[in-house]
Amino acid sequence: MKDYLVKAIDKTKNLRLITVDAKDLVSEAQKRHDTWSASSAVLGRTLIGGLLLSAALLKYKDELTVRLLGNGPVGATIVTAKADLTIKGYIQNPHIALPPKKDGHIDVAKAVGKGWLEVTKDQGLKEPYTGQVPIVSGEIAEDFTYYLAKSEQIPSAVGLSVFVEPNNEIGAAGGFILQALPGATDEQLAEVEKRIKALPNLSTLFLDGMTPENLAERILGTDCKILAKEDVSFACDCSKEKYSQILATLKPAQLKEMIEKDHGAELVCRFCKEKYHFTEDELKDVLKKAN
Repeated sequence: MKDYLVKAIDKTKNLRLITVDAKDLVSEAQKRHDTWSASSAVLGRTLIGGLLLSAALLKYKDELTVRLLGNGPVGATIVTAKADLTIKGYIQNPHIALPPKKDGHIDVAKAVGKGWLEVTKDQGLKEPYTGQVPIVSGEIAEDFTYYLAKSEQIPSAVGLSVFVEPNNEIGAAGGFILQALPGATDEQLAEVEKRIKALPNLSTLFLDGMTPENLAERILGTDCKILAKEDVSFACDCSKEKYSQILATLKPAQLKEMIEKDHGAELVCRFCKEKYHFTEDELKDVLKKAN
């Protein structure tokens, strides 16, 4: 089954929930970047978090970029999500595996370290808006929750999970974002918080076949209403034409060196690892257009 998310609302219409099964898109990122366990968990959780944010905050042709800028061994993690629920991303150091915590789980907080979480929203205005908060736990879900409270002023709860198999394949990946709407009462918030705390580990639920609809019912109650079901995917918008335009911004001397010394050029997309080769003749055409 393809990855998808659902948008739901509780019976009082005071609690909004988005849940997602993202195993395939996190698997795609793992394969493209050849990530090891700790890096897979960090990149995967950031991808899921970015995707949930885009589903909650974006419209039309908007897009947002999440930068998880920790000082841990995985380095920076960057993901970009669009309103059409496609997402791409990369991690600075993909080959990081750490000893597990006492409970056997990946030590994501240690992999991330301390630093900043930044979210830049491009909503077609003159200047994109960037919100920045300190990394409060490094577990990533709590960091997204803190961002939403501080930068968006939206009381929220975020859950993110990635299960990495011993061979580095992705066994399960998914998450949720719960938002309190203006009419939510303290009693409703306490009840839904109790339900979330009572949930087993998210990875266990997804490994056992939990669907986004099932998860919505576990959090909001069986009388919740599913408002929408939408496909999500890892997708990069890079192309040879875009990289040709990037080459055209180089100084003529740099292009001439590529032609005369290297006899061509190969550019690799940081987000998806797609390779684009340019022959001498193609570089000469770029040089002509640049002049």
